[in-house]
Amino acid sequence: MAARMDLDGRPIKPMTICMIGAGGFIGSHLCEKLMAETPHKVLALDVYNDKIKHLLEPDSLPWAGRIEFHRINIKHDSRLEGLIKMADLTINLAAICTPADYNTRPLDTIYSNFIDALPVVKYCSENNKRLIHFSTCEVYGKTIGSFLPKDSPLRKDPAYYVLKEDTSPCIFGSIEKQRWSYACAKQLIERLIYAEGAENGLDFTIVRPFNWIGPRMDFIPGIDGPSEGVPRVLACFSNNLLRREPLKLVDGGQSQRTFVYIKDAIEAVLLMIENPDRANGHIFNVGNPNNEVTVRQLAEMMTQVYTKVSGEPMLQPPSIDVSSKEFYGEGYDDSDKRIPDMTIINKQLGWNPKTSLWDLLESTLTYQHRTYAEAIKKSMAKPTAS
Repeated sequence: MAARMDLDGRPIKPMTICMIGAGGFIGSHLCEKLMAETPHKVLALDVYNDKIKHLLEPDSLPWAGRIEFHRINIKHDSRLEGLIKMADLTINLAAICTPADYNTRPLDTIYSNFIDALPVVKYCSENNKRLIHFSTCEVYGKTIGSFLPKDSPLRKDPAYYVLKEDTSPCIFGSIEKQRWSYACAKQLIERLIYAEGAENGLDFTIVRPFNWIGPRMDFIPGIDGPSEGVPRVLACFSNNLLRREPLKLVDGGQSQRTFVYIKDAIEAVLLMIENPDRANGHIFNVGNPNNEVTVRQLAEMMTQVYTKVSGEPMLQPPSIDVSSKEFYGEGYDDSDKRIPDMTIINKQLGWNPKTSLWDLLESTLTYQHRTYAEAIKKSMAKPTAS
């Protein structure tokens, strides 16, 4: 493999990366990228490895020996510090990050996103190891614009809704709105990491993903996840489409979101990994402001794309409205709009997302149709009487 160069034209030395949560959606794509395009070694830590099995076996794979799977629950495993010490860089992807859990399992959500992340930060700081920590765009909470009168012209002014890493406030709902338990835990761990950098010299980078989308995202309930589980919006809609059920629009689907293709986002992470001088001490929004839609528009677009991909006729009616209380339970609240400012990542790493919303939905739904359609048909077929 030819020597890789960083953004400043210096050769990149092969490194060992301790990746916590390597078996998840983002981890699996990042492991693929690291194996296919770099000489780096990965210590892959997770409880499950289904999404990275294709990288671990057989032994004849070109990268055999450069990825090791360690089955670890970071909550209570004495091996964690040793693995962080063996690596040059630790990437922490571990989290509970499905909105349905935030107000039904708030304690698990707070423990998993704050308490369980504490030892990782501590070990990196004490052993002078670099940390890339995955946070969330949820730390921004609600936009300033959402508090303006509905008819205020300022609602259209980007200064009131575009989210900037270094200046936007983090605005959450009241304590009884337990949906903010996730965002609050994530914000507190960000503040702790920032403080470790300021007081103890920890080299850190914080990533705030804005709805990363692609194959292997979340789970399809009852097929590769709990049947009573509620994944994030894209997997929820995919599940409805695969089962030929109307898409459920929570509170009319008026929330606005931006979506970025996982493969574009992973390019940004690789730039952070290989350009520490440009990434250390920074918080980066990673999203695609060009792919902004309301959740209702997303549902309409996914229905069209799925009809094209599957060849099945469009369901009538394609969607139904449900209340957030009915869908998520008591204590739910939401962000109105999430549009990332891209100035910092652009300046530091020269990164820009490329994939349009239609193309990323087509790639994702093609994968999901191919992977799940048969399994779902079988699960829905009624057993015949013997």
